[in-house]
Amino acid sequence: MIDMSVVDLSRWQFALTAMYHFLFVPLTLGLSFMLAVMESVYVMTGRQIWRDMTKFWGTLFGVNFAMGVATGIVMEFQFGMNWAYYSHYVGDIFGAPLAIEGLMAFFLEATLVGLFFFGWDRMSKLGHLAVTWLVALGSNLSALWILIANGWMQNPVGAEFNPATQRMEVVDFAAVLFNPVAQAKFVHTVSAGYVTAAVFVLGVSAYYLLRKKNVGFARRSFAVAAAFGLASSLSVVVLGDESGYTLTDNQRMKLAALEAMWETEPAPAGLALFAIPDVENRVNRYEIKIPWVLGLIATRSVDQPVTGILELVAIAESRIENGIAADTALQVLRTDPNNAEAREAFELHKRDLGYAHLLRRYVDDPADATPQQIQQAAWDTVPNVTLLFWAFRFMAGLGFFFVGLFAVAFFMASIRSCSFKPLLWAAVLAIPLPWIAAEFGWVLAEMGRQPWIIDGVLPTFLGVSSLDRNTVLVSLVGFVLIYSTLFIIEMGLMLRLIKAGPYAHDGHGAGAAPLAPGAAVPAE
Repeated sequence: MIDMSVVDLSRWQFALTAMYHFLFVPLTLGLSFMLAVMESVYVMTGRQIWRDMTKFWGTLFGVNFAMGVATGIVMEFQFGMNWAYYSHYVGDIFGAPLAIEGLMAFFLEATLVGLFFFGWDRMSKLGHLAVTWLVALGSNLSALWILIANGWMQNPVGAEFNPATQRMEVVDFAAVLFNPVAQAKFVHTVSAGYVTAAVFVLGVSAYYLLRKKNVGFARRSFAVAAAFGLASSLSVVVLGDESGYTLTDNQRMKLAALEAMWETEPAPAGLALFAIPDVENRVNRYEIKIPWVLGLIATRSVDQPVTGILELVAIAESRIENGIAADTALQVLRTDPNNAEAREAFELHKRDLGYAHLLRRYVDDPADATPQQIQQAAWDTVPNVTLLFWAFRFMAGLGFFFVGLFAVAFFMASIRSCSFKPLLWAAVLAIPLPWIAAEFGWVLAEMGRQPWIIDGVLPTFLGVSSLDRNTVLVSLVGFVLIYSTLFIIEMGLMLRLIKAGPYAHDGHGAGAAPLAPGAAVPAE
């Protein structure tokens, strides 16, 4: 029997280290492209202020990049330390994109970032610009491979279980690579990173404008952030809609849970704007719905229903029973690989083998499970409805807020009037919000997959290493302390650099350096 305390502690450890790591990733993704845009303007115009902008925001990018690398290394080792059976069971598929990402992050990206920082006076303008664009491309391609791996966990295509090796193995790497869930997650995640960077640059620029320091620098940075952020925030909304559509085909339980949809919704399904989910009685209190919206998002139609939790639990119960037949046949094949009858039974039901594994939380042999245990395991496929319901609404609400913020900022920058204090204060106060939205997004993605570590294939509680509770607890506390220290150091460095300003290295103090020739502040 599984020690669930070890499972829970292992999950907490990975969740905390992943969420710490993702504090740095979005800013890296977005700032890299903003640096490329700024340096492109510098190369085209020759104006020194655009070089100053690239170097200042590049310094903040560098601090953030270093912390991202430092916190990301540990995550990859955790697969072997805390999730050994998971690594054994699916390493044939999961290991390839993870290895490619590691090579890109620690060789390609690190080399290019080094050239970016130390190549200003050693390379031609066009050569250095090419490096900056390659840094942006490399950062985003690195994220692509991680999200291909994560997308496979959400939608395990291109792989099959091999009874001879007792592992999942690749049968179509192209299917893994072009997994629609992975592609939707990639474009949505990187767009969210662009929004994060745009809000950060917008907020810091607004801070300078409020203090009337580095005004010319801040105005240009504000304008770039407003334009970049408006395009990015609009794309996040559109691509988030596409992510919702992929759930209909691949993760219907997640979709039903984030909508707290207990009963199947007839077409066209409405979207719950507000509700208080009553999980015990499986109903929603004080529900307010917007007609048709969910049907359009989830099915791209007005004539298809959206399946509810109760019906999906019934389907899971049926799949568990089929999985028991597959597991029984597999046990015969272990002792008699040439048994044709067992082979036929396994091939017929192998798609549901993972559902039989849900019973191992209650019995050693799924064939010994009682009807009550089968029903209980079917209800285990329902994730935390209340958490998902509110995480989605907070994330979506912040997404629409960013669209409004950037629209107003873009308008004000277009008319060269960046002194509207309510907007500037809103930009400063909004700085932490993209990170909150991003963390809610990952909670939604990962908690929505539960109880699966590989959706429909391997339950989370079976993926852990054979460790005792105290070992995992000590390492969890150690990681929290170390990562918290790193986060405090990073915040201290970033705030110190921001306070000093872009011209501190010139010896003039924050905001005291004169603008370069040709970089006059535009009139309002």
